[in-house]
Amino acid sequence: MARPYSPDLRERVIDAVLEGMSRRRAADLFNVGIATVINWVREFRQTGRKSARPMGGDQRSQSTGLMGQRGWILARLEAVPDLTIEELRGELMERGIVVGYGTIWRFFEREDITVKKNGSRRRARAA
Repeated sequence: MARPYSPDLRERVIDAVLEGMSRRRAADLFNVGIATVINWVREFRQTGRKSARPMGGDQRSQSTGLMGQRGWILARLEAVPDLTIEELRGELMERGIVVGYGTIWRFFEREDITVKKNGSRRRARAA
């Protein structure tokens, strides 16, 4: 897995651009990609942060609207226990929340909800 550039390099590049150096010149001088310099400066101007964001983990699913819908989802699963992930996803879309299959799956993992349906799908007995 790739590692982030050093915080020192990142700060020096951002400072150079803020002092008037062009992004292309800073990229050449510090031996980093032009897009990297553009992204670092953009992020600094938007957030004021020069450090890199944490690497690893699933950052997207943690911040989705699903946690805001936790009560509704749990109530819906209690009302309809055999609701599939795709059906739940469709109902969320109707509510204006667009999420992927994996996001709902990870929500289920965090809430310790199983999707196994052994109780309602018993094996047929031999005749």
